[in-house]
Amino acid sequence: MKILFIYPNTMMATLVPINLSLLSACLKERGFEVDLFDTTFYKTEDISFEQKRVELLQLKPFNLADKGVQFTETDIYGDLIKKVSKFRPDLIALTIVEDTWDLAQALLEKIKDFDIPVIAGGVYVTFSPEEVIQNKAVDMICLGEGEETLAELCQKLSKGEDYSQVKNLWVKKEGKIVKNPLRSLTDINKLPYIDYDIFGKERLARPMFGKIYTMMHVEMDRGCPNNCTYCGAPQLKKIFQEKGCGLYYRRKNIDRLIAEMRHLVKKYNPDYVNFNSETFLAKPLEELQEFAEKYKEIGLPFWCQTRPETVTEEKIKILKEMNCETLQFGIEHGNEEFRKRILNRSGSNQQMLKGLKMVEKYGILYTVNNIIGFPDETRELIFDTIELNRQLNPRTINCYLFVPYKGTTLYQYCIKKDYLDKNAKVHNLTDSVRLNMDSITYEELKGLQRTFPLYARFSKTEWPKIKIAEKFDEEGNKMFEELKRIYQEKYF
Repeated sequence: MKILFIYPNTMMATLVPINLSLLSACLKERGFEVDLFDTTFYKTEDISFEQKRVELLQLKPFNLADKGVQFTETDIYGDLIKKVSKFRPDLIALTIVEDTWDLAQALLEKIKDFDIPVIAGGVYVTFSPEEVIQNKAVDMICLGEGEETLAELCQKLSKGEDYSQVKNLWVKKEGKIVKNPLRSLTDINKLPYIDYDIFGKERLARPMFGKIYTMMHVEMDRGCPNNCTYCGAPQLKKIFQEKGCGLYYRRKNIDRLIAEMRHLVKKYNPDYVNFNSETFLAKPLEELQEFAEKYKEIGLPFWCQTRPETVTEEKIKILKEMNCETLQFGIEHGNEEFRKRILNRSGSNQQMLKGLKMVEKYGILYTVNNIIGFPDETRELIFDTIELNRQLNPRTINCYLFVPYKGTTLYQYCIKKDYLDKNAKVHNLTDSVRLNMDSITYEELKGLQRTFPLYARFSKTEWPKIKIAEKFDEEGNKMFEELKRIYQEKYF
């Protein structure tokens, strides 16, 4: 039996998805043949996500061609039709996030006449199952985790057995939709090793501060122990708990992690590691110490993300000894009261500053993530976030727009307050969607987004110039280009 995965991705967003890599491994382990149609290198937008970040002063300019990565110049839809015609799969499987749902639908429209069963999965499907199952090209959807579900489905398909009762699946059958219950969550320690073969080595290329690395992505844990209102993880945790599926937040044991990394290093020869973990330092100190000792045999430089509140001197000292080159911290907002009330994030600014100064003390480079445009946020509140950033010395500063993704608490908040139309289309963290609120306009947010690093780094004597650069008119654009050149020369 043959399965074709379709990965509708944001253009040139080169982080390799763990989910497809694992699903491929699960199917290959059972003897199934798999292939992939990946849209990453096709020109599906005017400018790529990463190049937008370069323009927003979040990334040092880079060239993926240094690792042989180029745009695919041929027609995306024609190539998909050719792939399906040549591979002739018995099942087509898509993974979907909200940003790529429109692209996914366009791809499915082009291959609907092949009469091949289509299954859709991913976090967007779990949060919006009714919308996805209504698409005429979709025959079934998978809610929750897919490793065991997809394997069971393929086994039944290969034997010609009825698959309409497979847990986690909603299946169209005889004009109705069979909605099966969720299964228990997967023991992630028993999953096969990640399979990057379906992507090709060029997909492991990842820019880091202007240099292109061959990056190995490793799933350390799944889920998150926190309950931030702008993230979907708390809702997933709630769904799985209410359905009796088990704990969503799970960590791999250390011996399993090291064995998998040993395998991946030998097979793909990476020169950098990305630890896929929502909050790397949330683990107990003893567990981190054990991992650090056993990581010595791997020894590659790595980056990971965590929260400032999880930082202690002992943990940062361990990371330094492990060859941690870069950390990424989610600050998100600089006003303590607003951060607690709207984002459900406790912890003081002083606690954040103390943690990040500790990172600076040990010479580990770090990036800070900030979000602007939260519901009811004002220009004054955004400058609270800027002022907090001004007290730090990060390698790079990210400023994203708040995205009201379905499944998050703040999505429901925006709907309740009529800030967001239910049919509005979101478009990733750099563009988001227009909220209908009086506190600040979308145009103001876009101007503050592109000037955020300037406000955070430059002397306040330059602020009048920076305010001019917020405007997307001839004068504002000219000023922004001038300040951008100075910024890049000084900080990149």
